[in-house]
Amino acid sequence: MTLKDYIWFDPTKCLIGGNWVSPQNGDYIPLINPSTGEELCNIARGQSGDIDAGVSAARSALDGEWGRMAAPERGRMLLELGRLVLTKVDELAHLEALDVGKPLKQAHADVIALARYMEFYGGAADKLHGTTIPYLDGYTVYSLREPHGVTGHIVPWNYPMQIIGRSVGAALAAGNAAVLKPAEEACLTALAFGDLAMQVGIPSGAINIIPGLGAEAGAALSSHKNVEHISFTGSVDVGSLIQTAAAQNIVPVTLELGGKSPQLVFEDADLEAALPFLVNAGIQNAGQTCSASSRILVQKSRYAEVLSLMADRYNALQIGPALSDLDVGPLISQRQKKIVDGFIEKGSDLEKIASGKIIADAPLGGSYAVPTLFASHDCTHCLAQDEIFGPIQVVIPFEDETEALAIANGTDYGLVASVWTQDGARQMRTAKAIRSGQVFINNYGAGGGVELPFGGVGKSGHGREKGFEALYGFTKLKTVAAYHG
Repeated sequence: MTLKDYIWFDPTKCLIGGNWVSPQNGDYIPLINPSTGEELCNIARGQSGDIDAGVSAARSALDGEWGRMAAPERGRMLLELGRLVLTKVDELAHLEALDVGKPLKQAHADVIALARYMEFYGGAADKLHGTTIPYLDGYTVYSLREPHGVTGHIVPWNYPMQIIGRSVGAALAAGNAAVLKPAEEACLTALAFGDLAMQVGIPSGAINIIPGLGAEAGAALSSHKNVEHISFTGSVDVGSLIQTAAAQNIVPVTLELGGKSPQLVFEDADLEAALPFLVNAGIQNAGQTCSASSRILVQKSRYAEVLSLMADRYNALQIGPALSDLDVGPLISQRQKKIVDGFIEKGSDLEKIASGKIIADAPLGGSYAVPTLFASHDCTHCLAQDEIFGPIQVVIPFEDETEALAIANGTDYGLVASVWTQDGARQMRTAKAIRSGQVFINNYGAGGGVELPFGGVGKSGHGREKGFEALYGFTKLKTVAAYHG
C-alpha cells in the first residue's frame, strides 16, 4: 500500500485561518520516505509571508470566537478531537511510519499518545484556577492565569504527534491560539491533525500549520514580533538560535533539547526486570529520541553479566522498513545516517560488544544504521558525552555510588535518568543527587507519562511540558489587588 491509501488531505497546503492554502511563493519541498529513499509527496515551503498570515489569523481568533470561548467549551472540543484521532489510528500510524521511518507498532503507540494528550488537556482546560492571597486589612487580592496569546510551536521530526499533543494541546487548553511549524522532514501527521481539528469545529485561526524550512519559516516564527510565547523541541544549536531570536522581542521560550540519559545499574538490581528497559530505551525510534538512554552505568560486580545479557539482545535485533514492523526502522535521512555511522567509526577504539542486523531485502535507498553496543572505561569518550541520535549505547563500569553519580552528572545534559536498585535509601539519595529533569526508579519512562512534567536542565533546556506544569507555562499570572476599605 502507498501514501495515497492513508492520506485524506492535501499535503501541499498550509492551514491558515481555517483554510487550506498554497504557500505564497508557490515553493514546495520533497518529502522522502526514509525506508526507501523515494519521494513520498511534496509539502509546502512556507516562508515569512505565510508565517505573517498565520500569526494574523491566530490574533483574529483570539479577538473573536476562540478568545471569547469559555474554558469548558474549549475542553469539550479537545476531548472531541481526541475521540476523532482514535477513529484514524490506522491512517495516522501508517502516515507516521512512512514519514518518520519508525516501526508501525511504535507509530501506533504515538497515535494513542496524541489522543491521550487531547483527553488530558481537554479535561484540564477548566481547571486552571487562580488563588486568593491574604493581605492588608481592607484589601482583597487574587491572582488570575491568562493565556499568553499567540504561541509559536516548532516541532521536530522524531515524534510529531506526541510533541504536537503535549505542546499545542496544552496551549489550546490554556486559551492560546497556535501557529505550528512542523519539521520539513516529517509533517504529514501534523497536517492530518490540523484537518481533524477543523472537523471538530475548533474556530478558524485557533490552529495554524505552516510547513517549511527551519531557516525560513522557523526563523520567521521565532523572531515574529507578534508571537508571545515560543515552544521548541530539537537540537541545542537550533534552540540557542531560537532563544536568541525570541529574546529580541522579550518573549518567553520553552526549550526541550538534547540528552545523554544514563541508567544506573547497581549490584542489587533485578536484571530480569531491567534488561528490556536497558536496551529498548536506547534503540526505540532508532535512537532518535531526546530522552534515549545512550549510557548504561553498571556496578563492576555485575558489569560482565549485564554486557552479556545486552549483547544477546543486540545480536537478535532486526532492522528494516517501517512497515515491516521490526525491532528498529531507518533513521530519518541519509544525512542522519552519515552522522550515526561517523559515531560508530569514532567508537573503533572502544570494545564493540554486539550489533543488530539489517534484513537482507531492506531497500538499498533506505537510511539504515546498525544498532551497536560498546563497552568503555572512559566516560570522557565522545560516545559517552555527545548526543548521537542513533541506535548506539555504551556501557560504563563504576565502583560505588559516589562514582556512579559523578559519571551520571558528568555531561552537559540533564533530561532523564534511571536507577536500578532494591535499596530504598539508595533510591532516594540518587534520585535527589542526579542532575536531571526526570528520574525513574526501577523503570524507564513510566509508560510515556502524559501527566508527568517533562523537561531538562543544563543543555537539555528549560521549562516543562506534559502535565499541569505545561498549562502553567502557557499562561501568564496576573495579580489583582482591590481596596474596598
